[in-house]
Amino acid sequence: MDADGQHPAARIPEFMAMSRAHPRAVIFGLPVFDASAPAIRLHGRKLSNGLANLETLWAGVGDSLCGFRVYPVAPLRDIMERSRWMRHFDFDPEAAVRLCWRGLTPIQSGGAGEVFQRRGGRCFAFQLPARQRAADVDESAAAAGIRGAVAVVAWTRISKSQPPMNADERR
Repeated sequence: MDADGQHPAARIPEFMAMSRAHPRAVIFGLPVFDASAPAIRLHGRKLSNGLANLETLWAGVGDSLCGFRVYPVAPLRDIMERSRWMRHFDFDPEAAVRLCWRGLTPIQSGGAGEVFQRRGGRCFAFQLPARQRAADVDESAAAAGIRGAVAVVAWTRISKSQPPMNADERR
């Protein structure tokens, strides 16, 4: 569960029970947004979900960004040890995609909850201390960085998926 207070802790036992019942599955929460959710968050989520669905051939990831999940530890550790990705904000979608590639079954559990309070360009379910608020990144700069990162990741994956051309094919 994300540590930002957006998800209902009361649902943790339900998620853990689902995980015990399905040890080869990843349990995904599905967020519920109200009208206060920023449009950039909703549109970015649609883009990320579309890319995750494409990469997994619609295996059923559901929401690739929701931070309310249960992962089987051994497969997660294995993919993290084999990948240079999954260390920052790319963790949630990369884990979802790579675990699906490993054959784990995605299971959706709706109503994970997302609570938004606009404050200084960021959305949180609780108020941060003043020193953290001072460290907040401007939303427009962050959005530009995310768009650039998506383009770089897409280009890298596309270029790696193409076999190298030999000299005859380049002509």
